[in-house]
Amino acid sequence: MQGASTPHPSLARPPAPPSRTRPAGHLAEVWGDVVDLRHLAAAVVIGAAVSLGTYLVAARIFAGFIAVAAVGQAYAMLVGLVGCLVSGVICARLFAPKREVLETAADPAWRIAALEQLAGETGSIGSVADLPPEVAAEMKELGLYDLFASYDGDVAQTASRPQAATKGA
Repeated sequence: MQGASTPHPSLARPPAPPSRTRPAGHLAEVWGDVVDLRHLAAAVVIGAAVSLGTYLVAARIFAGFIAVAAVGQAYAMLVGLVGCLVSGVICARLFAPKREVLETAADPAWRIAALEQLAGETGSIGSVADLPPEVAAEMKELGLYDLFASYDGDVAQTASRPQAATKGA
């Protein structure tokens, strides 16, 4: 169970089929997310205008009553950063996400096969009893704790059977 805080790639959900509701000509993948190129261009323009605008206005205001110019520029940069946050909020309100999240019931056999593959690659997946409390709580939130606990129990039962057969022989 070492490294259980990050899921193994074989436990990740299979990718959803591509959406057929939007034309794919103006969509692109940027940093692992699907974006509309027109909305991306508009968001860049909005971000530049709002953040640069707030910076320039703040620089002019602070230049009027702050004696040290470098301090006034620093404050103006902070206001410009606030402008970046404001432009992010504006763009989030204007442009809805382009992804579609589809939740389907996972096939239990697929999960067991993924655990068997993980155990085959590492030799053992360990025991859920060895997990730190934070990791166990996170696994319970994700609905993976019972899966790993039952697999751990299945492995223990399977491992004890050949030993019992060997003792009786």
